[in-house]
Parts: sequence; structure tokens; C-alpha cells
Amino acid sequence: MRITVLGAAGGEVTGSAYLVETRRATVLVDCGLFQGHHVEALNRPPVGAGSARLDAVVLTHAHLDHTGRLPLLAQTGFTGPVFATPATIEMTGLILRDAAKIQAQDTEQLNRTRRRAGEAPAEPLYSLADAERILQQLKPVPYHEPFTVAPGLQVRWIEAGHMLGSASLQLLAEEDGRPRTVVFSGDLGPRGAPILRDAESFAQADTVFLESTYGDRDHRPFADTVHEFIAILQQAVAQKSKVLVPTFAVGRAQLLTALLAWIFRNRRVEPFPVFLDSPMAIEASRIYARHPELFDDEMLAFLKVRPLAQDLTTMKMTATPEESRRINDCPGPCLVMAGAGMCNAGRILHHLRHNLWNPEAHVIIAGYQGSGTLGRLLVEGAKKVTIFGETVAVMAQVHTLGGFSAHAGQTDLAAWFATLAPSRPRVILTHGENGPRAALAGLIEKTYGLTPVLPALGDIIEV
Repeated sequence: MRITVLGAAGGEVTGSAYLVETRRATVLVDCGLFQGHHVEALNRPPVGAGSARLDAVVLTHAHLDHTGRLPLLAQTGFTGPVFATPATIEMTGLILRDAAKIQAQDTEQLNRTRRRAGEAPAEPLYSLADAERILQQLKPVPYHEPFTVAPGLQVRWIEAGHMLGSASLQLLAEEDGRPRTVVFSGDLGPRGAPILRDAESFAQADTVFLESTYGDRDHRPFADTVHEFIAILQQAVAQKSKVLVPTFAVGRAQLLTALLAWIFRNRRVEPFPVFLDSPMAIEASRIYARHPELFDDEMLAFLKVRPLAQDLTTMKMTATPEESRRINDCPGPCLVMAGAGMCNAGRILHHLRHNLWNPEAHVIIAGYQGSGTLGRLLVEGAKKVTIFGETVAVMAQVHTLGGFSAHAGQTDLAAWFATLAPSRPRVILTHGENGPRAALAGLIEKTYGLTPVLPALGDIIEV
């Protein structure tokens, strides 16, 4: 067995994809989009994953950096199955359709500029039709049960605690008369995060591909982050300020919605206007509501008292562009959750352009911000940014709340790996910038005497 690392390597977090080749099968694990201007040129069909030789695709979860290149496989003529948990299938449909729509809009805007310059028009990376073709190929799989995905290759999905439907994978194959076991952590969620159950782990592997997004640090404790969030809201209410929260439509929007319901229910802050300004987040919330079987006990108990909607009477879902624009006329205090979570697209850009220059406004960064994104610039303290070609001064109060991250910190990553460590696997660290994955590698080597591999894009791992 050999595995070619086709994304999320060499210090890059996005673009997750691994080509797994055995004597009998060729399978792709994830097929994610590279995100950030510095890596967009890498968004092409994964090398070696030609339609003629690819038996199947298996997905860890639905986030765009794990599924966003799937429509490119449809362009190559791939017609095989794409296996995922039922909730991941629903979320992948939502995410890929949205990605195709955004690409069409961005390309139309770019081509207006090109036409004025006498340049040839550009084409989007893929169309909605490409997305719809690949979505027809998604097939559901159960948690915990080994499932045959290709000749001689079984996969087992277990809870990863990262987003609805997320999973870690164990690949089981027989090569040269002996079994081979490869584990892919996927993206792991932090222990004790609300809504979803905590990540599970496996007991044995020959090789482990472990994410390292936050391999160099732990997040602030969730309870402390909630207290900080409440303090920001209390200040905003007292000042009658706007609070902007760049929000990942899948996962973060639902966590913040549930948290606001808890805050209002317990009168930690008196209810005030809240806008969920994201058609995608609105639909994702409906998908969450259809899968209570994936919720943890605390969330189920909270919902048993009464539905979230009864605590969120001041919350408005703004699906249309007209409703979104009217938020500009809404006086504070109010809170606006809008995508994209890294401020690299979407409605949040309009809200930031209207409010970043206002010293009384608040911006809450509540998730990972990729290198080169507007969100990363705000976290790093940029005094001026460019939005839609316009220079905007950053005078709003910018808060970073790392405790809301959907990614496990170093301690939780190490705890997840601890159950696998006795089997002495080879460890491959991906999905992390160079500093975090080097730090996690050092911890694993010091604790277990195992020297992890830090692959570059295109490296081949022999199992």
C-alpha cells in the first residue's frame, strides 16, 4: 500500500486529499479545496486520481477544505461512489452548491473587469452542474461498522466531534498476505464542546495520519471563552454597538446560536436583536435539527426543556440580499453572524466595510483564519484592509475567541493519539502550518519515542 499526500501538507492546512493505492484498489480519502490566494492555483483534480483508475472516494466530513474539489472529479469523468456518513452527505450538498454559486458570482464580477480591459473571460473552477453530478454519487455509510468501499479495502467511520457527521477513518486492507491498517484522524473536535459528542479513537494502526492545526497550543477553556463572549455582549448592549461575527455556516453558526439561546434563557444578557445573515447557515441549522442522534447528552437535555426558538425570539434569519442590506439601517445593539468564516467571501465583507472604521463596533473572530485571508489580517492587528478594492481603516474593537474553535488543541490531539500509541504506528502529521505540526511532532517524539513524518505536497508514504 502507498499513500500520496495531495493536500494539507508542507505547512498548508487546506486542500485535504490522500490517494490510497493497494494492489487491488485505488481510493481517494477526501478531496478538499485549497483556500487562500497563495494556493488557489493548486485547485485542480488531484494528481493520479484519474477517473479510469479511481475506484471510490471516502470522506471524513463535509467542510470545503475536505470536499471542495469533488466537482473536479466529475469533470474528469469519474462516476464511482463517494462514501460518507448520512449527515456528511447532506452537508456536502449544501456546501458544494454554495461553492459553485460563489464561484459563478466571483467569475461574473471578474469578467466585467476583464471585458473593460479587453481581456479574455475567465471560467469558474466548476459549475453547479458539476457539483450536482458528483452529489448524485454520494452513498451513505454507518458509523462503527467496517464497510467495503473497493476490492480488498474496508473502511470504518467513528465520531470525530468536529462537525455534524464528521468522522475519523480506519482503512483495512490485506497486502502480501498480511493485514494493513491506516487511520486518518480527519479534523478532530475539542473535548467537551457543546452540541456534538466527543471524538472517539481507534486502538491499533500501522500508520496514522493526524491533523495538527493547533498542534502547538491549547485553546482557552470553553467556559472562560463563554464568559469573555458574554462580557463583550454586555459592553455592546451598554454602548448600543454592532457586533459582527464572521461565522462558518456549518458548525460555528449552530454553536453560537445554541450559546445565545443559553445566554438569553439564563438572562446573562437581556435578549437583543440577532441576525443570522447567511442562507447557508440557515439551511445548515435545519440539517442539524434533523440529526439529534448525533447530539451529546447535554444538548439533548437543553432541548428537552424547550426548543431553541423559544429563547431566540429576537433572532431573525435574513435569507435574501434585501434583508441583509436592511441590517445596515438597524441601530445597535445588535449582533450579526455572516459568512464567510475567514472573511474571504460572502456577506460579512459588506458588514465589515460598513463598520470596521467605527470605533464603537465589535468584531469577534471565533475560528481559524487561514494564511492570507482578511480574517488573519484582522487577527494580526492590521490597521487598514482592502475590501472590494476600497481601503478601510480598522478602528473597530477586534476580539479573538479561540475557545470556540471546532479543532482540538494540542492536549486533545495528544489524548486522541494516546490510544493508538501502544501499537507503535508510523505517524504522519498533516493539516497544520509548519510551526504547529513541528510542535506536535516534538511532543509525540518526547512522549512515545516515535518520530513523526512531516510530509510535503506530493510525498508518497509507503505502508
